[in-house]
Amino acid sequence: MPNKEKKEPITITIDQCSVANKEEFRRIRSAFLNIFQDVEEARMIAEKEKNKTLLIVQNLTDGLIVLDKDNYIELVNNPLLNIFHQREENLTGKDFFNISSTRIDLSKLFAFIADEDRKIRKIFRKEICLADKVFYEVTVLPLIENEIENGNLIILRDNSKEKLIDQMKTEFVSVAAHQLRTPLSAIKWTLRMILDGDTGELNEEQREFLNKTYESNERMINLVNDLLNVTRIDEGRFIYKTEPMQIEDLVDEVVKNSETNIKLKDLKISWNLPSSLLPEVVIDKEKMKIAIENLVSNAIKYTKSQGVISISLEEIEKEILLKITDDGVGIPQDQQNRIFTKFFRGENVIRLETEGSGLGLYATKNIIESHQGKIWFESEENKGTTFFVVLPKKQTNKSS
Repeated sequence: MPNKEKKEPITITIDQCSVANKEEFRRIRSAFLNIFQDVEEARMIAEKEKNKTLLIVQNLTDGLIVLDKDNYIELVNNPLLNIFHQREENLTGKDFFNISSTRIDLSKLFAFIADEDRKIRKIFRKEICLADKVFYEVTVLPLIENEIENGNLIILRDNSKEKLIDQMKTEFVSVAAHQLRTPLSAIKWTLRMILDGDTGELNEEQREFLNKTYESNERMINLVNDLLNVTRIDEGRFIYKTEPMQIEDLVDEVVKNSETNIKLKDLKISWNLPSSLLPEVVIDKEKMKIAIENLVSNAIKYTKSQGVISISLEEIEKEILLKITDDGVGIPQDQQNRIFTKFFRGENVIRLETEGSGLGLYATKNIIESHQGKIWFESEENKGTTFFVVLPKKQTNKSS
């Protein structure tokens, strides 16, 4: 038989190529170990951040609900469990619209944040009463990833204590204002009788002092009336007795009642009306007169002597637009977002030492909005302000 060539075992042969391969394998193994180590470290960091986020969520004072795109609950925090008086296992993974609560009326919440097709609305800080004297501020935010909406975040903040405090403050102001009204009225009529000479003749110095006292008392009465109006608005007792009327007649009446102050400051009034009669508006004359008086009075107070005030009315589609423009001190840009809040007065008008309670525009906005109207303004400091008021026209019944 022919001799077979004897082969050396591969395991024994060590050449430069095998050494290079072993070195390469060692480097690859080391690289993989480094990658695994980095991945593990990244996982631990992500886990730590996740736990930190969950800890923050659980310790927030507001109740949070995270919904997926099908409105199933993915996450709730402890305050939410307290609000709903439920356990986590009864909520997580459940259809949001099928959960229950023994503490609040969830049907009100469902109707508040979603339409009939269960499509959730976007809500930002709107208040709702979910039980007797229990109020929550609700915010609904979409959860968007890569421009795709993947669910919603619902935030519930308990406003009950703040609401109770506000109610107590309102009641206190109402009681105080009513208690002040009677003696102030008595002082007014007593001063009026003395000034009219019912108690005897007055010399010029006496008359001057009494006139100043009478004016100060009038300012106090106006302040009390403003406080009473605001408390009625806050309590929902600012009752409206509406009737159809011509808005231009009411504006004209307000302007005529302001003629004395207009003449004292030597102001020019530009009163522009359309050539034809405007459609009627349905308003409470007494309350709307207060709103327009506040706007005209502000224009007069904050316009310097010999300034110009322009008032115009026009019909725009289904509404009537009232514009009141002055070339007065204007409203500082950084304070314009507070113009319709209670007790706000601009720093520039305080320096002028003009009178005012800071309640007029708050009441004005509420009156106009209660008539389904709108109010806004444009202003520039030291150049003037324009207030815009839009009121809906009286609806006419069309025969079929």
